[in-house]
Amino acid sequence: MATRIESDLIGELQVPADAYYGVQTQRAVENFNISTARLSHYRHFIWGLGAVKMAAVKANHELGLVSDELKDAIVQACQDVMDAKFDDQFPIDMVQGGAGTSTNMNANEVIANRALEIMGHEKGQYEFCSPNDHINLSQSTNDAYPTAIKLALIRNNYKLIEHVKELVNSLRKKGDEFGDILKMGRTQLQDAVPMTLGQEFSAFASNLTEEIDRLTQNANLFNEVNMGATAIGTGINALEGYSELCVKHLCEITGYPIVLATDLVEATPDTGSYVIYSSALKRMAVKISKICNDLRLLSSGPRAGLNEINLPPMQPGSSIMPGKVNPVIPEVMNQICFRVIGNDLTVTFAAEAGQLQLNVMEPVLAYSILESILFLKRGIDTLRTKCIDGITANRDVCEMMVKKSIGIVTALNPRIGYKNSTRIAKEALKTGKGVYEIVLEEGILSKDELDEILKPENMIGPGKRN
Repeated sequence: MATRIESDLIGELQVPADAYYGVQTQRAVENFNISTARLSHYRHFIWGLGAVKMAAVKANHELGLVSDELKDAIVQACQDVMDAKFDDQFPIDMVQGGAGTSTNMNANEVIANRALEIMGHEKGQYEFCSPNDHINLSQSTNDAYPTAIKLALIRNNYKLIEHVKELVNSLRKKGDEFGDILKMGRTQLQDAVPMTLGQEFSAFASNLTEEIDRLTQNANLFNEVNMGATAIGTGINALEGYSELCVKHLCEITGYPIVLATDLVEATPDTGSYVIYSSALKRMAVKISKICNDLRLLSSGPRAGLNEINLPPMQPGSSIMPGKVNPVIPEVMNQICFRVIGNDLTVTFAAEAGQLQLNVMEPVLAYSILESILFLKRGIDTLRTKCIDGITANRDVCEMMVKKSIGIVTALNPRIGYKNSTRIAKEALKTGKGVYEIVLEEGILSKDELDEILKPENMIGPGKRN
């Protein structure tokens, strides 16, 4: 493979001749072969890096630090990066030492070499456009990198919310479809009181609707950035007014309401926004996992379980038991949720590990949140299309369980009293008779009175006033 020689503080190194990245990216590739996740896998992160570098060069141009020709070439190079034309040129591992310097330099080198190409120069002719002197001008990894992460998370959050809304809509449709199917509600896995299957699925939908507001609210914290902070928040090597100009351009480039942090020294090591957003992802994961647990219970059987609903059969469930079909989609969603919960713990540890004027653990923090979002988006789509949309109800099973249940005696409490109701329940359990049958045998209520009390519509909501 043809190579070119580039040099840095450590010395010279061979870089693939056709690569847009340079020596520092090559070192990172060699030093950090840690995970299977590469920066190239996270499109929105690369987009965020391009947006940051474009805003920076526009601000520097307004301050007279960059020529028209250089600005135009860099802006075009940034746009190419944002448009996904060079994603394969971001080969570094998401898990890395150096507080994200490798990621920042990967962007600087790709943009510099693309700008050189636009201006008619060869890759590596950095005297005409330098990754450090021009692309990184007025910046440090410590402001450019977290700002790019925040832009990526804002963009990802919009996408995630779209997926959640689609799942909610599917659950609501099932709620409507199953609205007239009476079944037993359960508490502590024991029969409780009747409800409809529609109420159960509508509750799932309402449960997740709350999370859309939480995700939106917490993601709004990412609108605050520290551009112009440079190394530790003091703004060294950036001109007065640069921060404000850079943020103005970020707003124009992204369309997001980006604002400058009021205290850049405080904002540079602060990772509080990541912690609270990750906690929102965890909260939603806990809720989705609980829903999947319920789906697996409700579909258990088919002959020796609850069997109130049928999940779409996706694949054979056993290599030894013929005819067995497992709830594989809820199962995989459970596992995704476990991963998100674990990633939240990683985020917590990474945020806590910050020291003095910088948190050097931001790479694993960013990776954990981006992975959680990616897994949730894919998992939610899988759950919706391969499970929820195809669920059917076993109406006869649901109704039979209501008729056999002791739980319907609760509906009689207001008329015959708790003591009488308890006695009837014990008698039903002892004899195997139904509550309905015993009440009529003992003449406690007439058939008409009993039928009125036990009408489905009278058991699934508050009683009406006389």
